[in-house]
Amino acid sequence: MVELADAVRDYPFRQKHLLGLSDYTRDDILFVLDQAKYFREILDRPVPKVPTLRDKTIVNLFYENSTRTRLSFELAQKRMGADVVNFSAGTSSAQKGESLKDTIRNISSMKIDMVVARHESPGVPYFLTRQVDAAIINAGDGAHEHPTQALLDMFTMQQIYPDLRGKKIAIIGDISYSRVVRSNILGLSKVGAKVVVCGPKTMMPAFVDALGAHVSYNLEETLAWCDVAMALRIQLERQGNATELFPSIREYHQKFGIKMEHLEKYPNFTVMHPGPINRGVEMESDVADSDRAVILNQVTNGVAVRMAVLYLLSGNTGG
Repeated sequence: MVELADAVRDYPFRQKHLLGLSDYTRDDILFVLDQAKYFREILDRPVPKVPTLRDKTIVNLFYENSTRTRLSFELAQKRMGADVVNFSAGTSSAQKGESLKDTIRNISSMKIDMVVARHESPGVPYFLTRQVDAAIINAGDGAHEHPTQALLDMFTMQQIYPDLRGKKIAIIGDISYSRVVRSNILGLSKVGAKVVVCGPKTMMPAFVDALGAHVSYNLEETLAWCDVAMALRIQLERQGNATELFPSIREYHQKFGIKMEHLEKYPNFTVMHPGPINRGVEMESDVADSDRAVILNQVTNGVAVRMAVLYLLSGNTGG
């Protein structure tokens, strides 16, 4: 059992699923991030394992290609002793025409406890809560939300700024098609951070105003303002003909790519990226490898945050 500090042990965390940060309160989010600190410490141990999920069976249900997120979840699950079943649509009966509903019901008949779901269609994690009696964790649903990515981003920011209230966070790049940006705006706004999104006008959706983020089309002004600059990759797989959104990759990089000259000109902001990075597009390669970047920390922190989420939704937290 994970040892929790007295200050957080008694928090009444009542969430049954993680479908999106829109469903989580400020206190819920901060509670998850507090738990992640303990699991981050566990990852630094000589034997980075705890048997907290040894009686649980978890299905990783991935209908959309993923390397980083799938491996992070799988490593988190195995670090906690869970029985793990990996489902990939490309090698499953889905290729033979089986519906999502039939697939999940067949999997559910195997007596599973949790489902980590990734799908190209928004709303699939919510749909799964209506089909199975298991905790559902959204690992990305279309351009809707990617809540564990936002949680690990906030956790990484907390390592630099323990109190995120008033901190200035810039999210730069493909705003329209990114599920990461929606979850980050929701989460960061709830914990009191100030969020600015920056990118081409053709990649700036209306929803950012409704979520409380400010909009900028000027990279220089944005980098001069922010404490953290998070670059997003262009979501080519969701855009169709990307040439309709900007003239060329080269011009995009010139106008919205973070460069070494920016690090010299604005010495205070930290560089982040949810990955995978398109070097030479959203940032220069030297920027990604600089000591101002905490991108690899995000990867490690992703395992800790996902361990915390799995633990809290597993039903093993009482007592």
